[in-house]
Parts: sequence; structure tokens; C-alpha cells
Amino acid sequence: MKYRKLGRTGLDVSVLGFGASSLGSVFRTTDEAESIRTVHAALDSGINYIDVSPFYGLTKAETVLGKAIKELPRDRFVLSTKAGRYGMDKFDFTRDRITDSIEESFARLNTDYIDILYLHDIEFVSSDIILEEAIPAVQRLKAEGKIRHYGICGLPIPMFETLLPQVEVDAIISYCHYSLNDTALLGLLPLLERKGIGLVNASPLSMGLLSVRGTPEWHPASPEIKAACKRAADLCASRGSDIAKLAIQYSTSNERIPTTLVSTANPDNIRKNAAWTEEPIDEELLKDVLEILKPVHNRTWVSGRPEYNGNLIV
Repeated sequence: MKYRKLGRTGLDVSVLGFGASSLGSVFRTTDEAESIRTVHAALDSGINYIDVSPFYGLTKAETVLGKAIKELPRDRFVLSTKAGRYGMDKFDFTRDRITDSIEESFARLNTDYIDILYLHDIEFVSSDIILEEAIPAVQRLKAEGKIRHYGICGLPIPMFETLLPQVEVDAIISYCHYSLNDTALLGLLPLLERKGIGLVNASPLSMGLLSVRGTPEWHPASPEIKAACKRAADLCASRGSDIAKLAIQYSTSNERIPTTLVSTANPDNIRKNAAWTEEPIDEELLKDVLEILKPVHNRTWVSGRPEYNGNLIV
């Protein structure tokens, strides 16, 4: 497993990170014992960065993860969680709620500090709340030593372009914007690098778009994007390959992107995902897949308030 520096945090993170959302049964019903084995398999495979949130499974993911890491040396992994989002339409970025939220996360996760605390999906609330309430709250938590670093996360790239010049953060999580079908995140890299902001890329499979099974019905992408991604997945299958392998290799191979999160509650899957990062990419297959995806390249979907979505190509 390769490791890269996460911006100015100084943290060395594995190029493949473990997104613990699956532990909350957000994609399928999961077995707790299997979920715990998955966390241990991830760490044994060289993955040292784990990300979770109270939102995933409505605290289930944090609870299961806490059981998995309870007896492990705390310095064996970098742990991030989030605050501010607690349900599909339940957001609270007030100072008091963030303060209470981190204490609740400590109890579920069986830890007394968090390496990185992110404000979760901030595109759904006014920037005034983030700048005047939430950021001061996490700055205070950092000063108190309860968190080592803090950041923001969300979907729209224009949101980061608008807010990052206005606020100091240590890291961000961006998802679905550095994958085979969408590399819009590249446009944000100069700003991140100039400010020394750590970057976590999430969802190299674009929330299931890049799957031979077809995109989940709930996925917000357009029919055109879904159809193109299915064609790309079918091409990989026809050549005896898995588009998931190509996607993970593609996302983790860029030296400017420190880590990419994948989520699973299956120990064999996470071992396989980790092993893929060590194998050479099939350049010919990659070329053909990118050609199929060219008509929908960088096309995305709206998330949150209009002012954060700018001139997105949907």
C-alpha cells in the first residue's frame, strides 16, 4: 500500500481509504460481525484512513466501527467523522449541536479524539451558518485538543471554490468528482495546493454509476450518464475485467490526490480493493472506457442550495 501526505496536516494516509458508510447498512442489510471483520481486513491490508459519520445508518456506522476499533492501538489509523448532518433532511450546524455531536461520536467510537472532523454536506445550508457558527465551533474543538484537524465536505465543486477562499480549513472531502466519468476535481487542485488543504476523494465508483449491475434507482444522475456508465461497465465485463478495479486504480494513481475512499462491509471485497492498487492498470481498457464516457465527461447533478451549484454541467 502506498501512502501520501494529506496537505499541511502532516498525516500520512493510504492511497485507498476505508469509508465506513456501509457499516450503517446504507446499501444493504449488513451483519455486524462481518462488518467488524471488514474493518480489521482493511487495516491488515495497509489501509490506515477510516472515515465515518453519525448520518450513516443514523449512528449505526459509528457504533459498529467503534466496536471494531475498541481494542486496537489508536495510533494504528487516522480516524475522521463528521458533524452537522443527522438525517436525509436534518441539518444542524449550530455551535452547541456540533459540540454535543463530537462527544456523542467519542462514545460510539470508543475514542477520546478525532483526527479530522468534517462539517457534513454543507451545501444544504446558508454559508452564514457555516462561517459564523460551525467554523468557530470546530476551531474551538481543535484548540481544546478534541480534534486534531477540521474540514468541510459536500458535492458541488463551486461550493468549495466559493467558500475555501473565505475560510481556513485543514482538509476537504469531495465525492464523485475524480472518477472515470468525472474529473472536475482537477480544477480545484491549484486552490487546494496553494492553501495546503488536504484532499480526500470519495466514491470512485460514482455512488454505483460504474457498475455492471446498473445504477441504483435512487441515483440522481441523468439517464444519459447512467446509460454511458453501464456501457463502460459492460465493456470491461466483456473483456474479463471489472470496472470497479479500473475505477479504483484510476482514482488512486494520481499523485496529487492523497487518498480515495471506498466503502464495503465485506472483508474479501476490501482486501481485493486494496490489492488492486498494487497492480498495473490496463491502459488499453482505460483508453476505451474513457472514450465511451467522453460524451458525459464531467456531467453531474445538482445538490443543495442553488448558489453552491454555479454553472454545473448536468
